[in-house]
Amino acid sequence: MITAIVRFQLPKGMTLEDAKSIYQKSTPNCQRAPGLIRKYYLFGQDQVGGGVYLRQNRKAAEKMYSPAWKKMIAERYGAPAEIHYYETPVIVDNTQQ
Repeated sequence: MITAIVRFQLPKGMTLEDAKSIYQKSTPNCQRAPGLIRKYYLFGQDQVGGGVYLRQNRKAAEKMYSPAWKKMIAERYGAPAEIHYYETPVIVDNTQQ
């Protein structure tokens, strides 16, 4: 499995509620995304937003982060996204106990 951490600068003054509203509109796309196991949306007090994506493999991740996707993020938030990939050899999920 692969974890992709995506970060981008949010527009100045964007609140948590603003970000939540925008993020919720994108959840249907995530629910249909091939290879996506789980996604966490991020909002930092430093005006950085993004997501943590757990995917089946890197190929699925790289397919998602296409030039069109990168353009959409830059247009939506006014800044390009940084994408970092990590092999994910072990997962602890305390909700499954």
